Amino acid sequence: MKKIVMTGGGTAGHVTPNIALMPALRSEGYEISYIGSYEGIEKGLIEAQKVPYYGISSGKLRRYFDVKNFSDPFKVIKGYYQSIRLLKKIKPDVVFSKGGFVSVPVVLAAKHCKIPAIIHESDITPGLANKLAIPSATKVCCNFPETMKYLPEGKAVLTGSPIRQE
Repeated sequence: MKKIVMTGGGTAGHVTPNIALMPALRSEGYEISYIGSYEGIEKGLIEAQKVPYYGISSGKLRRYFDVKNFSDPFKVIKGYYQSIRLLKKIKPDVVFSKGGFVSVPVVLAAKHCKIPAIIHESDITPGLANKLAIPSATKVCCNFPETMKYLPEGKAVLTGSPIRQE
């Protein structure tokens, strides 16, 4: 059986497209696992889909002053090492990321473990988390032709947005 690890979180916008893909992935024979933050919105949404969920430590890169800016980089580093351990345990064939800061350590860990990583960027301009993760990705899918100019040549694929059938 093929295995996929999905990641993304922080907002439902990073999670619901992953949920929309799950029926098609299951019908293609994929065993799905999800890596997200310990208590983010993604946890409840994914567990409701009966998908194995693994929480990791994650931080946020704020573009304003906050005391947490001093501790969050260490949380991201911890999340990176947790992701490496999880990926070695799960042994997925591919990692699929929808973005959000929790996805950064997962995509970086996938590159470290030599697992292909695919990112999906929903916006016209890539968000900060995806900008950080794109160099470690194998491919970057996007919704809009205008987004292609912001993505590395040879990595970008125009796919549109995953939507649910119901």
